[in-house]
Amino acid sequence: MRIASIETCRKIDNYAISELKIPSIVLMENAALRVIANIDLKNYNSFCIICTKGNNGGDGFAIARHLYNLNKEVHVFLVGKEEGMSEECKINYNILKVLHMSLDKVNSLEDMVRLRKSIRESQVIIDGIFGTGLSRNIQGIQDSVISLINENSKYTISIDVPSGFNGNTGEIMGNCVEADKTVTFQLYKQGFLRYGSDKFTGEVTVEDIGIPKIAVGKFIDSKFIIEKNFIKEKLKRRNKFGHKGDYGRVLVIAGSQGFTGAAYICTQGAVRSGAGLVTLGCYKNIQPVLSSKLVEGMTIQLEDDSKLQKAIEKSDAIAIGPGMGVNDRTLNMVDRILNVSKKNVVIDADGINVLMGNLHILKNKKCGVILTPHLGEMARITGFDIQYIEKNRIKVARDFAAENDVIVLLKGYNTIITDGNAVAVNPVGNSSMASGGMGDCLTGIIVSFAAQKYNLFEAACIAAFVHGYSGEKLSQYMFCVNASHVLKQLPFSIKELMQ
Repeated sequence: MRIASIETCRKIDNYAISELKIPSIVLMENAALRVIANIDLKNYNSFCIICTKGNNGGDGFAIARHLYNLNKEVHVFLVGKEEGMSEECKINYNILKVLHMSLDKVNSLEDMVRLRKSIRESQVIIDGIFGTGLSRNIQGIQDSVISLINENSKYTISIDVPSGFNGNTGEIMGNCVEADKTVTFQLYKQGFLRYGSDKFTGEVTVEDIGIPKIAVGKFIDSKFIIEKNFIKEKLKRRNKFGHKGDYGRVLVIAGSQGFTGAAYICTQGAVRSGAGLVTLGCYKNIQPVLSSKLVEGMTIQLEDDSKLQKAIEKSDAIAIGPGMGVNDRTLNMVDRILNVSKKNVVIDADGINVLMGNLHILKNKKCGVILTPHLGEMARITGFDIQYIEKNRIKVARDFAAENDVIVLLKGYNTIITDGNAVAVNPVGNSSMASGGMGDCLTGIIVSFAAQKYNLFEAACIAAFVHGYSGEKLSQYMFCVNASHVLKQLPFSIKELMQ
């Protein structure tokens, strides 16, 4: 599922119309039919459709015609005047007039009373007020109409984007329809990724309206949402003659006094997601505790330099950071690991925190690197405040990845994964997983796939999806899902996704 800015969507539309000679009225008709396909026509019979003079309104008028042809009860409102209607909008509007459909205008308080009555009496409200072309805050009569919808609607469907929603940033333009469902066209809008956007979009469905792939491919960049089929295609089937040496050697460097759980969870994440051999490097004061807990994973002391060096040399991928503490000892260890050539390295938690003011370490690295920050850690190493990052997650992650030649996995709702060019968004996982240790678990899964000979971008994408998918499955019958639950579920989820 491709993600695009509004400007990119506009370029694609214009190319399809002007260069490929697809009449815009055809695209409007296709859009209307795709919205109809997303309505439960068996259970809904009465509709209030609210439009303005732009193409979003034209979509609404076309939808009204199709519902009328299906013998549904349809009441249509035009907010504002007819003057200035787009050509396609005018065509569909005039058809409704010829059909003598129930059609009213909204320009006064008296009109608002009639609109409120229709909204309350209708089973479904269809929002065709503003589409993606909105460039200013909503005011006046349109503002009042949107409030009327939000206060009185039983079920609202928005066309393309909820009216008042900025499709690029997810910001609210003064006021915004709170839809139960948004049927968007051709491409997933970038603004839908913003925290809290689901309050306004509801369920988002992306529908193809017949724009040829040549038009999409000409302008779209490599931003996409990870789907189950993508993971199925990437996961490698195991050869029946395979042995543990074929599935990668992982070294996890983690833990400190009082933070043994982070080291344990990360190590088990690697074990449970299929790495052939997993070794935990930890400090000697916590090794006895972790050795007694780890059954499949081995342990070595970080103070034993010769054993550590041998483990580094033998490993296919290394994870570093969980529970290590923010101190010079951690910084020196990260610096040492990044100077090991041809090793894939995943840096998490305190391994990221010690990079604050020390990003030159990334510049001098000799290996491939994945960083897995949450918003707070990203703020520390970039200098941006959390609020700015929340609004610009793709840009911040992509710029940092490109500048430092790393993969960034920016954790949170709709996790962002980028190599500085391609951007993948992981849509699975939910708030039932909001508990300590989840990030450590994810790091273990990532380093496991990195050791199993997946490229780093694929390893990060697969791990994020498998992690979230496991949590979602468990949350169907569990109030809260802890890292230990996910660890147990991992091999079952991976097997299921491969089938």
